[in-house]
This record gives sequence, structure tokens and C-alpha cells, in this order.
Amino acid sequence: MKTFLLTLLLALSVASCDSQRTSTSTNSTESGAVASTGTDIPESDLAGEVSIATLDARHEGMAKAYFAGGCFWCTEASFTRIQGVDDVYSGYAGGDLVNPTYEDSNTATSGHAESIVVYYDSTEISYDKLLDIFFVAHDPTQLNRQGPDVGPQYRSAIFPLNAEQRQQAEAKIASLNASGTFDKKIATTIEDPVHFWVAEPYHQDYYEDPTNPNQGYVQGVSRPKVEKVMKTFKDILKPEYQ
Repeated sequence: MKTFLLTLLLALSVASCDSQRTSTSTNSTESGAVASTGTDIPESDLAGEVSIATLDARHEGMAKAYFAGGCFWCTEASFTRIQGVDDVYSGYAGGDLVNPTYEDSNTATSGHAESIVVYYDSTEISYDKLLDIFFVAHDPTQLNRQGPDVGPQYRSAIFPLNAEQRQQAEAKIASLNASGTFDKKIATTIEDPVHFWVAEPYHQDYYEDPTNPNQGYVQGVSRPKVEKVMKTFKDILKPEYQ
């Protein structure tokens, strides 16, 4: 009975990240290396929150990559720790709905996946290395889910911003499948570039927020993924994470 109760309590504490979130909302533009933005996308889209156009301008000169690998709390924190990564933001991509909120994404009908945008210095880290990190930061063999999070909003996806990124993503998936690195075939989709809508402020740096480290989902789901990335890529961690 004691074992059963402990198992039940752990399951309830981890649950899915859906049950441990609240809300607000936000946003978009594209191309591999980020130049100054001449776009008709507004500086902010909803409630004064920042848009991807504003972020692109803020990270002018940086290269950019879009990934979806389940809960964005986990992938954002994983990439944040890597040398050459300038900044990472959580958001929504892959769907047609304009200005999606977290609730819109969570309905599984918006077409959007929880995603991240990674701004990085291509002289320090390559897109190919980012792909390596991506495939360690989550389970790419799970279709439309990551652990306790189920639905197409948690799908594994890559959104290449140019032909070179697409070719590298395709080659990486083919190589991993051929190598037998995973027990099952990779379910990651390679999808056409779409607008990236920046998620609500409370989702940004969620893993780093000092009020969240003991939160059940962070402890049970996010932390193991982040620690796996840190162990696998310990030679390229930023000094503060070594």
C-alpha cells in the first residue's frame, strides 16, 4: 500500500505540464541568419508582449533555428546552457492560427507545437551541433507526445529556415536511423517555415525561475532532460553551467 501511494503521489506531482500552467499571450518573421528586420509584423501582437520581429532585431547578426521537442520549458533550458547560444525563447509554431495563446495551442486543434527559437553565433556553434543537442534533449521516436504530455502540440519537429538547414536536418535523421542510435525510427517531422509566435511571459525562463525548481513537473520531467544534455555536451557548456 505504501509503495502504491508513493507511486500515485509521484504521478500526480509530475502529471503533464498542462496541469501545472496558467495563462496570458503573443507572435513573428523568418530567415536563417537574422538581419535587421524590415517587416510589417508589429513590434508587439497582444497585450504589449514582444514579437519575433522585435527579438530578431534585438539579436541582429545572430543565426536562428526553430525546434519543437515537447514541453518548451525543457528544450529552452537545455539549449540555454550551450556555448555559442545567445538566447532562447519559448513559443508556438507549425499552425495557421494567428496570435495563439497557450490555451489555443493546448486544444491540439490550432496546429501549433510548443517550440523554441534559438539565436546562436554560427562562428561558435554549428546548426549541425544544434541538431545533435536537439536529438538528445527529447525522445524523437515518440509520435505526438513526450512522456506525460500527449497531443500534436508536443510533437517533435524541425522548422528549417533555408535549404541548408533542411538538408542538414534530413541528413541527421537519416544518419541516426541508420546508426540504430534509437530503438525505434525517428518520428520528427521536418516542416515548412512558419511564423513563430512568442509564448506568454510566464513561460520564458520557466526552468530558471527560482520559484519553480521544486515544482513537480520541473523535478520529474524537465530536470532529467536538462541534466542529460549537460552530461552529453559537458565540453561545450557555458562556464556558469560547468
